[in-house]
Amino acid sequence: MNLQSDRELANTRAKLRLLEEEYEATRSDASEDAYLREVTMRSLRRLINQLKEEIARYEARQPVR
Repeated sequence: MNLQSDRELANTRAKLRLLEEEYEATRSDASEDAYLREVTMRSLRRLINQLKEEIARYEARQPVR
């Protein structure tokens, strides 16, 4: 996935914020099975890192404003 516009950038940042909130909620939820929580957190962390990379790539391609 490559971001193509400022609109996609804004949407990606919003998704990133939601994923980070979900990660923190999962981390603090002790009622879930420990293994399931760990697997879920790994998956969320992978998605978070992917979105951060996409944002960084897009920002690196943009001219200085």
